[in-house]
Amino acid sequence: MTPARFNECLLHIRWTPINLASALQCDLSWVEGLEAGNVEVPAGLAAWLETLAQCHEAAGVPNTYRGRGHG
Repeated sequence: MTPARFNECLLHIRWTPINLASALQCDLSWVEGLEAGNVEVPAGLAAWLETLAQCHEAAGVPNTYRGRGHG
């Protein structure tokens, strides 16, 4: 997985590197290395991120709730 696709997957999932580090319970600096391309994304992690991103891409975001308030 390229750094560009790694970052694209995070965008589709709507996660920041902090969210991913929290989900994986790993060091943020390692995730930042993945993001920058300084660390190779392990195959299992790449497959998992691709699956999540594809699900989010397919599901989309409902737009019927835009502009709704609290009451």
